[in-house]
Amino acid sequence: MTDEFHKPTQYSGDKFDTFVGGEDPAQISRVAHETAQALLSRVRENPESGIVERLVSYTDQNGIDALAELWARANPRTLPGALWRIYLMRALVRQDAEDSSYLFQRGSEVAAGIDPVVAGAPTPTGPEEITTLADQILRGLFAGDFAVALDRAAAFCRIMSLGCTSVADDADAASPERASELTTRALRFSTTAGEFTSCARLWRSGGLD
Repeated sequence: MTDEFHKPTQYSGDKFDTFVGGEDPAQISRVAHETAQALLSRVRENPESGIVERLVSYTDQNGIDALAELWARANPRTLPGALWRIYLMRALVRQDAEDSSYLFQRGSEVAAGIDPVVAGAPTPTGPEEITTLADQILRGLFAGDFAVALDRAAAFCRIMSLGCTSVADDADAASPERASELTTRALRFSTTAGEFTSCARLWRSGGLD
């Protein structure tokens, strides 16, 4: 995972949960929830393919900073928090699809459960396939079963965590710094997977806002 995105994506890849800016936390939270709810309800009520595709590719043209301003500081177990993390996950994949696909493929090979099936990636998973998968997961939020999209995102992150851990084990002796960086990423992916799972549960119970 490189330290910075290539333009137009401009948000640092190592900051899943922090974004500096703004002055009034209550106002920031209110705007985050209102914009997320308005966007999602409007699109899901009338999921025109052109609108959905523009939302999926929004950060490709506009960068991720605007979404970070809106949603990055939201609680991870809220609607804006979930939307932010899936947009960020997609941006991270597109930033380095080759490395992401390598880690995902390694994670799929060592996964003991059904996460590869839930995530829905073809085998083998190359750069093109993992980019398509990230698009499909984000698209599912707007034009599919929202909870299923979150479950797929959680499975994706668990697989990435396994892949990071597996590669870190291989690199530990020859490159301890690389191993340490991968271990940190594994923990981050694992944490995010748990947040997505919680959000899916809340959505199904009507409690994700």
